Amino acid sequence: MTEHPVISPKKLIEVALPLDVINKASVREGYIYRGNPSALHKWWAQRPLAAARAVIFSQLVNDPEDVWRIRNPNATPNSQVKGHWTKQRERLFQIIEQLVVWENTNDAEVLALAHKEIRRSWKDVCELNQDHPESPTLFDPESLPSVYDPFAGGGTIPLEAQRLGLIPHATDLNPVAVLLNKAMVDFPARFSGKPAANSSTRDEKSLLDREWSGIAGIEEDIRKYGRRILEEVRKRIGEYFPTISPSVQMRDDEEDVSHRGRELPVIAWLWARSVKSPNPAFSHVDVPLTTTFVLSSRKGKEAFVEPIISSVGYSFVVRHGTPPSSAKKGTKAGRGAKFRCVMSQTPIEPEYIKAEAMAGRMGKVLMAIVAIGEEGRTYLSPTAFHEDTANSAKLRHRDQSIEVPIAEDPRPMTCLLYGMKRFDQLFLERQKVALTTISDVIKEFIPVISSEALAAGYPEDQTPLCRGGSGALAYSEALATYLTFALDKTATYNCALVPWNAKESRPNNLFTRQAIPILWDVVELNPLEDIGGTFIASVNIVAGSLAGVAPAGRVGIIEQHSATDPPILGCKPFVSTDPPYYDNIGYADLSDFFYVWLRRTLRDCFPELLATINTPKSDELVATAFRHGGKNKAEKFFLKGMAKAMENIAKQAHPAAPITIYYAFKQSDTSNEEGTSSAGWMTFLQAVLDSGLAVTGTWPIRTERSGRMRDAGSNALASSIVLVCRPRTTTSTSISRRDFIRELNTTLPAAMDAMTREAEELPSPVAPVDLSQAIIGPGMAVFSKYSAVLEADGAAMSVKNALQLINRFLAEDDFDSDTQFCLHWFEQHGWENNVFGSADVLARAKDTSVNGLAEAGVVQSGGGKVRLLKWNEYPADWDPSKDFRTPVWEALHHLIRALKQGGESAAGKVLEGVASKAEAARQLAYRLYTLCERKGWAEDARAYNELITSWPAIESAAPKIEQRELF
Repeated sequence: MTEHPVISPKKLIEVALPLDVINKASVREGYIYRGNPSALHKWWAQRPLAAARAVIFSQLVNDPEDVWRIRNPNATPNSQVKGHWTKQRERLFQIIEQLVVWENTNDAEVLALAHKEIRRSWKDVCELNQDHPESPTLFDPESLPSVYDPFAGGGTIPLEAQRLGLIPHATDLNPVAVLLNKAMVDFPARFSGKPAANSSTRDEKSLLDREWSGIAGIEEDIRKYGRRILEEVRKRIGEYFPTISPSVQMRDDEEDVSHRGRELPVIAWLWARSVKSPNPAFSHVDVPLTTTFVLSSRKGKEAFVEPIISSVGYSFVVRHGTPPSSAKKGTKAGRGAKFRCVMSQTPIEPEYIKAEAMAGRMGKVLMAIVAIGEEGRTYLSPTAFHEDTANSAKLRHRDQSIEVPIAEDPRPMTCLLYGMKRFDQLFLERQKVALTTISDVIKEFIPVISSEALAAGYPEDQTPLCRGGSGALAYSEALATYLTFALDKTATYNCALVPWNAKESRPNNLFTRQAIPILWDVVELNPLEDIGGTFIASVNIVAGSLAGVAPAGRVGIIEQHSATDPPILGCKPFVSTDPPYYDNIGYADLSDFFYVWLRRTLRDCFPELLATINTPKSDELVATAFRHGGKNKAEKFFLKGMAKAMENIAKQAHPAAPITIYYAFKQSDTSNEEGTSSAGWMTFLQAVLDSGLAVTGTWPIRTERSGRMRDAGSNALASSIVLVCRPRTTTSTSISRRDFIRELNTTLPAAMDAMTREAEELPSPVAPVDLSQAIIGPGMAVFSKYSAVLEADGAAMSVKNALQLINRFLAEDDFDSDTQFCLHWFEQHGWENNVFGSADVLARAKDTSVNGLAEAGVVQSGGGKVRLLKWNEYPADWDPSKDFRTPVWEALHHLIRALKQGGESAAGKVLEGVASKAEAARQLAYRLYTLCERKGWAEDARAYNELITSWPAIESAAPKIEQRELF
């Protein structure tokens, strides 16, 4: 960083945001799939486009108040000037409110407004710094800096930078992420406006004179070449995927005979894993391991499998109608891998199943066939012909390209416990034949596409795509990348770990959660048909998802680099980034599932990027205990690496704008004598400060996509905290605790006013539950701009203590952290359930955790929801002398419970046990009574009022005890 000071006005994100609007748009986007770039290829924890777009815009646009103050350093603003700031902020808010609407994603007029505002702010900054000695390099008014993301991942931030008119520069260590970013912000811009190359398109007269604007040509070619590839694959392996033929003999007891004499296309075969019966009398029989015999639970379409037992074995028959209760359990006999023998009811223990699986003796049996009949999907009994045909499919040659080892972490990879230690073992033989054939045909089509692209007018440039080519060869390699993304998507539905969804009569996806688990009931799709999860359906999804990329953006710079060893950028960029989770998701381990197919198909196109057998893992910034020799070593590795990455970011970033960093990892709670809190949040803040950055904003934004399988019944994260940071000046000095508090008392009221528009008498754009987190930003701005805040004994104040002082501003009373959480949660949600993610954000802001609050007995947490417990849910046998975590909130509501259930004498006994918290509980009761009165919550107000009016009698009823501190 230059020693010459840079004049940089505060940006909008450092002052105020229309947070509620951004959050609502982000949540809504999580339910939109069609045309969403997130559907291009699977990646984990992708940020909503709306959130990233709003963050980058507000990160680069000047706040009107600060611009005025810089231009008028000695002037005192009058009401007219302040009114002008208000109008200008409102105008910027309106632009953001338009920007985040999904339907406006590529609206030219809305984007033009945003581009204009960003350039206006940049030119103002350049003008303010025209006398800076590095002005020609740092402050060229005609050339905006790029936006750099060193943890590019799913590509949302680079894409939104591109959409806002800037050059995106993205790096990531993972090759899958690098290819995804290229496909989002490089290829579309590189080949924008080019015609479709496919010869069949040129043969259609209606398309001959079409104007190929934007990426219409790419979308058209993905679909057309996808169809041609499928036709070629059908020719080669179609015999392995037979229909229900009228010539095939059906069972005499078959219930559904409507298909007899007709040929029906098969869309899926439903299998159960099997092992030899542990009962010696039936040790020759492969018995099914299935969690259910139910095939369809849709009303009016119910179907199930009935095992027919004979003296020599069993067979399956499909029945239609309401399944008996026994069918719902299949052969499952308990939790985990515990089953029963269908022949003898002998228990099949997990140890036996694992031993059989590890020895390679676990097989499969066909339970049912799913076909398309006159009235839609129909379930048919298995036939020997279909089972034999499936078993006849074999790879002609050993394929070492897919014999890649799976990372040996049994937490998310429970498949390892059952002998599945390589990726090729995750697929049935027929699935491997299908996927390898699709891969082969894609490779064979690269020269075909190149030749047809030349005929369509693409330059005869033989520079490959990986070397920056933009001719016919490069285009064919780009198309092959998109088609391989479709292959990857197909693989997630066509592996032996995909279950059949009986409620919706369709297959699920492998990655319904971040794991590769064992599965007992397996659906095998027909990948040559046109239903969800097949190759052509995946081709259409990939093509359709490109509708959401930037229509005419500047070509992105995408490189493979570790954030701890970044590239030499050549110029200082604006920085916005989303670092990886702490220890929740092993991106690299899971991404190997895709990398196997990408490498097999595209290695000749990207020889350097796809050189290694697996994705790089040793430098991946996640705290993976099994890889680093234990939890403590993994944590040290993560924090050391993240601190180094933050230092690099601080050095690289352009000084004219703040850095935005998404904090989203969910770390395990840490317990100490002060209670249980989420250490991750404070640790991360400390790492940021240690890197030389000062925090100027903290905004909770709903960035985690909703509707994920792992959300159901789990406490999944729903929000990220966006940290807004600037490099700390080299001349920063220390300050005393007293002066720090004095500055907080001066700074925070003005910051609160800007956030909530209270002085403007307008609705607050920040919800009360989010305000607790947002106010930390300006508070930390005061704390982090100094080299140290010194306590009375001369020691440097910790981040934890600074957060406690900042929280006092909102809490008004010096309540404990748990009580502060409950107070603000109650104000926002009352006693109602709300999402875990919102509670998690508020708990971090208050230096506590949801788990700790549940342990304290003041909240109920589970199923992804959190709510406060009402007084009548508190246990009547509570003993405060045995409760080592008693928030004031808990003490108050135990007093109300005792008063309601046992009168003043019972409340007096409780008061004796919480004597040290008595006055704080009374003050909290006053505050809650006022709050409930204001909100019209009459019943709750009455409870607090009764306690207040009964307080003297309760004190009199309390046993006379020696004055002592219980806590």
